[in-house]
Amino acid sequence: QAQAGWLQHDFGHLSVFSKSRWNHWVHKFVIGHLKGAPASWWNHLHFQHHAKPNCFRKDPDVNMHPLFFALGKTLSVELGVQKKKFMPYNHQHKYFFIIGPPALVPLYFQWYIFYFVVQRKQWVDLAWMLTFYIRFFLTYLPLLGVKGILGLHLLVRFIESNWFVWITQMNHIPMHIDYDKNVDWFSTQLQATCNVHQSLFNDWFSGHLNFQIEHHLFPTMPRHNYWK
Repeated sequence: QAQAGWLQHDFGHLSVFSKSRWNHWVHKFVIGHLKGAPASWWNHLHFQHHAKPNCFRKDPDVNMHPLFFALGKTLSVELGVQKKKFMPYNHQHKYFFIIGPPALVPLYFQWYIFYFVVQRKQWVDLAWMLTFYIRFFLTYLPLLGVKGILGLHLLVRFIESNWFVWITQMNHIPMHIDYDKNVDWFSTQLQATCNVHQSLFNDWFSGHLNFQIEHHLFPTMPRHNYWK
């Protein structure tokens, strides 16, 4: 599931086939049938992220501020001055491990994707998603039963969620986070991204998103070329 996530990311960025529509078609199959999520939902969130990375109220990936975490030096000071205490932020380095990586996919994404497609009437995406759950159900029901299927699905999403959150946050959250200052596009991308050491394992484990700077500057580049 994690590797399928990096794969759909490639198709979503139109970086596999030379024709855009081929990327869109296969993207729907990979994220819909192999992962059970809607392509329209991913596009809606991810394109906003690339347009304004780490810009509060414009990048969906930092929407957890300030309800759960105090992100960025500027915004954290602002919360302190306003004395807004949604959470005990002085302990966020401890409760991040409970709220962030384990819970994002199984507790939030899992129900929100269905709400998204129904609200926006994305019936094609919903059909692709249902093929994933039907296939999953038919494959494992004879082996595990209903409780076993639910347990397996929760376990897979739990592991995938930890994997996904650590990869996507380690190359963005340490960087500058603030309101949109209308800085030029190039500088905005560089301020919000950082790279992680290259190794054969890191490249595979992160779907080459350890080259986050290159990815944000050249989002349609095939990921195996980032190192160049």
